[in-house]
Amino acid sequence: MARIAGVEIPREKRVEASLPYIYGIGLSASKKILAKVGINPNTRVKDLKEEELSKIREEVEKKYVVEGALRHEISLNVKRLKDTLSYRGLRHIRNLPVRGQRTKTNARTKRGRRSVIGGTKRSGA
Repeated sequence: MARIAGVEIPREKRVEASLPYIYGIGLSASKKILAKVGINPNTRVKDLKEEELSKIREEVEKKYVVEGALRHEISLNVKRLKDTLSYRGLRHIRNLPVRGQRTKTNARTKRGRRSVIGGTKRSGA
């Protein structure tokens, strides 16, 4: 049972591909961790020894902010932006894109689906 930072990582995948299941660790961070600890990235998680898992756990806990702590930190940063009513905070409040993307078209993820008002033809009367 491979549990790192409170997350159950997949046992059948390679270590390099299973570490990004932890929130806050991407593929590049995964490669750095494995290089620092000295584990071959191509080994499967089920083939790791307990001491290798503990080395990975120590490295993640020592160097990276992950999971709940990272989510909490991000939410506090967004709350700070909203409280100071900065431009980015206002974009968060209005549920619009924050990083300068256009909104006339696109931005459907943030804005949601819009109904077309002038889309129906009137009958000639």
